[in-house]
Amino acid sequence: MSVNEPKDLYLYERRGAYLPRVAAVHDLCGYGKCSLGVAIPVLSAAGIDVCPVPTSLFSAHTRFPEFYMHDTTPILDAYLDAWQKEDIELDGIYSGFLGSAEQVGIIQRLYREYPGALRIVDPVMGDGGKKYPTYTDEMCDAMRGLVAGADVLTPNLTEASLLTGIPYTGQDVNEDQVKHIMDALLEKGAKAVVLKGIVRDGERTIRNYVGVAASPVAEVVGELLPYMLHGTGDLFASGLTGAVYAGRSLYDAVEFAGTLVRHAMQITRDQPDYEVRGVSFESVLGDVTALLA
Repeated sequence: MSVNEPKDLYLYERRGAYLPRVAAVHDLCGYGKCSLGVAIPVLSAAGIDVCPVPTSLFSAHTRFPEFYMHDTTPILDAYLDAWQKEDIELDGIYSGFLGSAEQVGIIQRLYREYPGALRIVDPVMGDGGKKYPTYTDEMCDAMRGLVAGADVLTPNLTEASLLTGIPYTGQDVNEDQVKHIMDALLEKGAKAVVLKGIVRDGERTIRNYVGVAASPVAEVVGELLPYMLHGTGDLFASGLTGAVYAGRSLYDAVEFAGTLVRHAMQITRDQPDYEVRGVSFESVLGDVTALLA
């Protein structure tokens, strides 16, 4: 097996008691399970020093019919200027939902100022063939600028379509279609791609695919639960990031993240208003902490 294959791809070497420092560039919701509300506790449980960069503030996530959004773009340059004055160092930059097209430039600024940091991009743009209501065509165009140079890119099929221009045809895609999508994203400059959430008609499994340039695509298969929840994409990407920084291979990190999401979804069914509020991950944080055992 080549060291370039996903099962052999290790992106971070954990060293002793050192806690890797990762900037989490995401929005923050007051109510609902997603974004920084997921990323901070999950990454912390993985022994990561989380440095939040809030891209917007929401009263609740966008599955609720009523929500207030505050775009933080005007404060972010001064926010990062202060980091520079304090000589803050970063081992990673993990980005998710953005509040404006201009915030792509903020992430690219982080890339310039921390060239050695691992870049994990979760392009939180939409699902089910539709953009999220706060995403404009301008924002989608800007997001394409983060594909190049991403060490790990974690789109679902909707986001892959928005990033590549390949038409979205639903969640049931075959191996040739997966490879076509993966190749398009890798050709745009992503070093590794995790394509999430493939569900084939008549099956009770969910498939995630891991691809790097010039290597076969690897498949990770898990149990498909008969319901959908908000925030599972954020939990998946955060669990993957935690596993990578715990020293797991990218393939093993994808497998861990899928299992983490499934366990959290099973617990969520017992919570009030779970269909709208989102995935309850709190009881499975021990699974994340166990990565360091």
